[in-house]
Amino acid sequence: METKGIPSNFIKNIVIEDLESGKVSQIVTRFPPEPNGYLHIGHAKSICLNFELADEFKGLTNLRFDDTNPVKEDTEYVESIKADVAWLGFEWDGLFFASDYFEEMYNRAVVLIKKGLAYVDDQTAEQIRETRGTLTEPGKESPSRSRSVEENLDLFARMRAGEFKDGERVLRAKIDMGSPNINMRDPVIYRVVHAHHHNTGDTWCIYPMYAFAHPLEDAIEGVTHSICTLEFEDQRPFYDWVIRECEMPNVPRQYEFARLNLTNTVMSKRKLKLLVDEQAVDGWDDPRMPTISGLRRRGYTPEAIRAFAREIGVAKSNSTVDARMLDHFIREDLKLKALRTMGVLNPLKVVITNYPEGQTELLEAENNSENPEMGSRQISFSREIYIERDDFMENPPNKYFRLFPGNEVRLKHAYFIKCHDFIKDAEGNVVELHCTYDPETKSGSGFTGRKVKGTIHWVDASSAVPAEFRLYEPLILDNEGEDGASFLENLNPNSLEIVQGFVEDNMKTAQPHDKFQFFRHGYFNVDPKYTTPEKLVFNLIVSLKSSFEI
Repeated sequence: METKGIPSNFIKNIVIEDLESGKVSQIVTRFPPEPNGYLHIGHAKSICLNFELADEFKGLTNLRFDDTNPVKEDTEYVESIKADVAWLGFEWDGLFFASDYFEEMYNRAVVLIKKGLAYVDDQTAEQIRETRGTLTEPGKESPSRSRSVEENLDLFARMRAGEFKDGERVLRAKIDMGSPNINMRDPVIYRVVHAHHHNTGDTWCIYPMYAFAHPLEDAIEGVTHSICTLEFEDQRPFYDWVIRECEMPNVPRQYEFARLNLTNTVMSKRKLKLLVDEQAVDGWDDPRMPTISGLRRRGYTPEAIRAFAREIGVAKSNSTVDARMLDHFIREDLKLKALRTMGVLNPLKVVITNYPEGQTELLEAENNSENPEMGSRQISFSREIYIERDDFMENPPNKYFRLFPGNEVRLKHAYFIKCHDFIKDAEGNVVELHCTYDPETKSGSGFTGRKVKGTIHWVDASSAVPAEFRLYEPLILDNEGEDGASFLENLNPNSLEIVQGFVEDNMKTAQPHDKFQFFRHGYFNVDPKYTTPEKLVFNLIVSLKSSFEI
């Protein structure tokens, strides 16, 4: 079977073999997030794998919310997940909730009890944990393990009826307390939780554990290839046990792949929620967050994220990917799409003393030198302009080719100018430069009389649009696995810098999520959260260059 689409990997090879052998006639995958937080870049890898695999082989992909824990789940997260999957460019074939199957799951638990394979346990969570055993020692059987089928059926029904408090009773699978796989040592499959559920309200006060619910959901939906991350590998024997002993008509198979780990990036929803709750960031969509909503607000594109997910591939062993690889793909995606313009982030005024007062002219500027189809624009030029403060030095070092007293540079799209004087304030800071221009050196005129080594960008002071620029560095200083307060102490205090500057006049109509390449600075996105009709706010997506190579 010859295929295109996603690169070859071991899961894709399994799918090909299953289709060719007739083991399955159509593949069905699913993306099954728990709605207890916002999706992050690691989830994007799983989304791309499941949806693109099904698309390539003309299969189906369900979006299913594993909402079996009412204490942590919320409709806000459900809606954000749906928005993120759609933004990435995927359409689900079925939209389901684990809670849609609660009655079926309850009935399947009853099947286990009647077969003598489940029992209600009176032990506390702590007692169950203490008697579970270790990797080298078997667990100890619960005193409740010998209860009769009739007594277990009665107790389980009373659990459902709400007769017991939280933690007072649990239902456990009866498998093998001496199993070398701890997950098979009579795992808890139902617990009592008196909490309002976002989807079922107060209908239920007992909820299935994820490890029990997940295989049942897959079987109910006819999933053929249940793709999950490596931490669930040890759960696979229990997954298969549930399918078999609950007598499910459909038999899905679980396959595990390595999760995505990125340098200087937290991938734990618990830690991400801690950042939000402690107000260390500006919400789940903070541009420093690895959440899909944060990446979207910062300016990453779905095309770049999908290309990144394909490039890192699907492996069987965990590894850490350099975050600069993701930056590479956003650069590649935007280099032919983004309008190239000029923005001054730390302005210094320049007065061109020999330019006529009151005169303004329009200069032609290409919108993207690598994509002529984007055409050109006109930018205004007059006697006073702003340049970057870093583009002037009173006493420059060797090989400094920008402005200094007596030196000449080219203004991008404009003229040569030469500095002959400057003004300082009372603190000794340079606040204004005085320069002259050479009208013969107009850009595009074909002037060849002399060359200059430096080209700097600028904006016309008479028409410049004030703007705020938000510059980002990694939020996490390193990848040490720390918890609680110590994790928060590991944050980069310089992860956000806010500066005020100016952009070209033609930028005043820019809309949220419009993307631009500012000459010499990098790619920027119009922030959708803080931009107003009165003020533009730009988020730095990525710098122009990186030492990273694919």
